[in-house]
Amino acid sequence: MVIPSTLPERPIAAAAFETGWPVRLADTDRHRRLRLDGIARYLQDIGFDHLDAVDDGDIHRGWVVRRTVIDVVKPIRFGERAALRRWCSGLSNRWCNMRVTIAGSEGGLIETEGFLIHFGTESGVPARMTDRFMAPMLASTTEHRLRWRAALNDPVPESGVVERSFPLRVVDFDLQNHVNNAVYLGALEEVLAQEPELVTGPHRVIIEYVKPLTLGDDLRLVVRRSGGALDIWYTVEGEVRASCRVTAL
Repeated sequence: MVIPSTLPERPIAAAAFETGWPVRLADTDRHRRLRLDGIARYLQDIGFDHLDAVDDGDIHRGWVVRRTVIDVVKPIRFGERAALRRWCSGLSNRWCNMRVTIAGSEGGLIETEGFLIHFGTESGVPARMTDRFMAPMLASTTEHRLRWRAALNDPVPESGVVERSFPLRVVDFDLQNHVNNAVYLGALEEVLAQEPELVTGPHRVIIEYVKPLTLGDDLRLVVRRSGGALDIWYTVEGEVRASCRVTAL
């Protein structure tokens, strides 16, 4: 699957859930830039806030992110106020694409889209969303038969890569006993510290989650820089748990 070069716009007539907050110190780097792991936390926070504002949100608390696309059009920085807007850009009855625009008060702009799967909190398997819950989502998109297609299909290369460890900590795990999505982006920030030119201009990050990481896993990052692209495979004993690509926009 090829991700469109421009993420879908919100239909004019469709409502979006809106919120916002100041860009705080803990989510920014030494250059004042809102980090990628901070963006991941923003997406989680607005997602749960959105559930509190919609019909049947209280019975749709179980979600797993399968893919996140982050387009940093212009970095948002410490001291700005972030305005967030969230709406659905495609769905089936068990999963959806959710768009989030993050606009900074000083002109920063980040566009994102996430593929989310709804899980039953008791069954632990993909579960149908209720009609009341889906109603506003159906109104904001004409894509009502969304299917999963991976965008990152390359296997781990046998050569031309650098491998590095990324130790997992107890604080990296969330209530599902999985490594929180923001941690994967934190690992990406570690790699990008050695490739700073990739994030000086507009850039796109795609990350796809394959299998959860658990406490005790020996996480290894397999990194390949090829021209203008950076690829990372998050592996445990040679098994890919997630894949990531960074390119210029």
